[in-house]
Amino acid sequence: MKILIADRISPIGVDLFKAQKGFDVVEAYGSSPEEILELAKDSDAIAVRSDTRITAEVISVAPNLKVVGRAGVGVDNIDIEAATDHGVIVMNTPTGNTIATAELTFTHMLAGTRPIVQACAGMKDGRWDRKKYTGSELNQKTLGILGVGRIGAEVAKRAMSFQMDVIAYDPYLTESRAKTLGVQQATLDEVIVSADYITVHMPMTKYTKHMLNADAFARMKDGVRVFNVARGGIIEEAALIDALKSGKVAAAGLDVYEDEPPPEDSPLRQIENLVLTPHLGASTQEAQENVGIDVAKQMIEALTGGMVTNALNMPSVDPKVLEKLGPYMTLGEKIGTFSQQLAPEGVEKITIRYYGKIVELDILPLTNAIQRGYLREISDNVNNVNAPKKIEHLGVETVEVKSSTHADFNELIEVEVSCKGGKSRIIGGTLVGKNQIPRIVIIDGHSVEVSTNATLLVLKNKDVPGIVGFIGVTLGEDKVNIANMSLSRNKDQDFAVSVFELDTPPSGAAEKKITDNPSIEKYRVIKL
Repeated sequence: MKILIADRISPIGVDLFKAQKGFDVVEAYGSSPEEILELAKDSDAIAVRSDTRITAEVISVAPNLKVVGRAGVGVDNIDIEAATDHGVIVMNTPTGNTIATAELTFTHMLAGTRPIVQACAGMKDGRWDRKKYTGSELNQKTLGILGVGRIGAEVAKRAMSFQMDVIAYDPYLTESRAKTLGVQQATLDEVIVSADYITVHMPMTKYTKHMLNADAFARMKDGVRVFNVARGGIIEEAALIDALKSGKVAAAGLDVYEDEPPPEDSPLRQIENLVLTPHLGASTQEAQENVGIDVAKQMIEALTGGMVTNALNMPSVDPKVLEKLGPYMTLGEKIGTFSQQLAPEGVEKITIRYYGKIVELDILPLTNAIQRGYLREISDNVNNVNAPKKIEHLGVETVEVKSSTHADFNELIEVEVSCKGGKSRIIGGTLVGKNQIPRIVIIDGHSVEVSTNATLLVLKNKDVPGIVGFIGVTLGEDKVNIANMSLSRNKDQDFAVSVFELDTPPSGAAEKKITDNPSIEKYRVIKL
C-alpha cells in the first residue's frame, strides 16, 4: 500500500507507518496542489494536518484511496462528502490536542482578564501605564461554556479551580454527565444572558454558524468577555467588532477566524482589547507528537482490518464487538440483497426491524450491512462508508425499529421495502444452530426456510395442484438442478409462496415458460 504523508507529522508516527510490512511511505511535505493531485493517484491512504487540501478532485483521481487521516481535529480541508461518496474513510484525532487547546483557551481568558498583552506592548514602547491596565478577577465570575466535549470539559475543570461558577450549553450534554463535571446545564439563551465569560467549543455547522451574532451580543451582560479557540465563524466577527468598540464586550480573544489568515487590513487587528493568536490551539510539542502518533495508529488499524476509530463518516466498532456482529452482518447483507431484488418499483422507504437480544448490540453496522446488500446489484463501489449516502441519494428513507421480543423467533432481522403506492415486500432472516447459519425465514409473512448461499426462484401462485410438478419438469428440461425447496400455503386466500434453491439460474426460455403459466402470479429469480 502507498501511504502519502502530505503534511509534516511526528517522526514517531512516520516510523510507525514505515514499520508496517507492505507499506510504501511517501513523505511529500510542502507539495503544491498539483503535486498532491499527481501523488494521490495511486495512494491507498493520505495523512494530512491543516495545510494540504484533500478536495473532491483529489479523491476522484485516487481509485485505491481507502483512508484520509487528519492529525488534529478540524477537517475543513477535507471534502468529507466526496470521500463518503467514494467510500473513503475520513478520520481525525480529537484527543491528542485536547489539553493544548483547553490551556490556550484559559490563556486567552487570563489575557482578557488581566491585560498583560497590552501592558507588555506598552512597556516595550517605553511606557509605564500602571493605572491604564487595571484588570479584573476570574474568582466568583460565571463562565458560560458552549459545547462540553473533551475540550469544554477540560476548560470547566480549570475554571472551577479558579473558583468560577460554570454553566454549560450543549444539546448532547446529559444530566448525569453535567453532574459528574460539576457544571450546571443551561440553555443557549441562559448562557448568553447570564455569563460574565463565554468560551466556544463547538464544531462549525449550519446550526452553529454565527451562533454569537449581533442579537446575542445585545442580550449579553455589559462588560462580558468572549473567547473562541474552536472554529472560525461561530462568532460573527463584524458583530464582535461592534460590541468591542461600544464597550458591551470588555475583552475578547480569538485563535480562529472566518477567513484564515485574516486580511492584513482586517479591523480585528486594530482593536486593543482583542487578543489574537494565529490558530495555535494544537501548537504544542506534546500535542503535535500525540496527534501524529494517533493518526498513524488509527490509519494502520483501518488499513489492516482492525478497529476503525474516530471516523467521521462511518461508525467505529471495537474488533471484539465486530466479531460478535459478523454473522448478523452477513445475514443482514443477504436480506438487503434479497429485498432489493424482490422489491416493487419506486421504493421510497426501507424499514429495518430488529427483534430479540440483537437489539442489545450496536446495530448501526448491521443497518449499514443491510444498506450495502440492498445496493449490491444496483450500484458500483459500495462499502460501509458510502452505503448510507448512496441510499439517501436514491431518495430512499431508512428507518430502524427495535423490539426485545418476537412471537416466533428468539432473534430476527426483518426488512420491509415500500413504495409510494403502498405496495411493500417483507423479508425476514435469522441465524440457525450452533454454527449461526444465516437463513431467510419470512417472505411477505409466509414462513419459509431458505439458504442464503444459492440462486433462489421465488413464486407466488394459486394454490392448485400441479404447480410444484410443473416447476420441476420445466427446470429439469432446462438442466437446472433443484437443491431444496420451501413451500408456504395460505388456504384462506387460496395462494402459496414457494422458494426453490437452484444450483444455476434458469434460462430465458424456462423463465418465459414459468411466467406464462396462468396460475403463477409473481415470479422472481434472486441471486444471493
